[in-house]
Amino acid sequence: MRIDIITIFPEMFSAVLDESIIKRAQKKGRVKLFVHNLRDYSLEKHRKVDDRPFGGGSGMLMQAEPIFRAVEAVKKKAKGKAKVILLCPQGEAFNQSKAKALSNCGNLILICGHYEGIDERVRQYLADEEISIGDYVLTGGELAAMVLVDSIVRLIPGVLGDKNSLNFESLEGNLLEYPQYTRPAKFRKWPVPEVLLSGDHDRIAGWRKQQALKRTKERRPDLLKKSKQ
Repeated sequence: MRIDIITIFPEMFSAVLDESIIKRAQKKGRVKLFVHNLRDYSLEKHRKVDDRPFGGGSGMLMQAEPIFRAVEAVKKKAKGKAKVILLCPQGEAFNQSKAKALSNCGNLILICGHYEGIDERVRQYLADEEISIGDYVLTGGELAAMVLVDSIVRLIPGVLGDKNSLNFESLEGNLLEYPQYTRPAKFRKWPVPEVLLSGDHDRIAGWRKQQALKRTKERRPDLLKKSKQ
């Protein structure tokens, strides 16, 4: 898989892309990550990528020209069709199902918005999808892009060491994850539930399912409406 990120702050990404699971995924050859400085595609003398909005208003907007140039250049390097995603507050809410779907794409191009917004023609004629990571305002799309990359890369086959671990994570099947414990069996005055020490795998599986349902009902009842359980 190949993921290209277009941003005006490329330096922000090294701390995330060069560590942990994402770093190992790149070493394994499961994913190739490229960060592009949008200013490199500006036609302005001073590498300007923003301008005042027509009709007036506060702040500056990102121009369409450098973004189109950047995406078109990246598409020439990618093998096969690339899906272009604009990260913005108006986009579809990101979730685990969307992460799974995107992990099956061969090529992704992520556009990080900034300033007060982005020229509407990018949304209309360039982006295939718009994605938001939540109902709150960020300074730019860089952090959102990092969230997408992290959640997508770990779903690529062969990235995680334990191929079964993905089956038991929070939000799988629209359920929160069940409680988990490790040694010691008793810490201070708090013991591990007896069922987990029983060695009875059927009982443990039943307990975990029950606890996942209970926790989801208490904390995220909205997920149960989507659950197939």
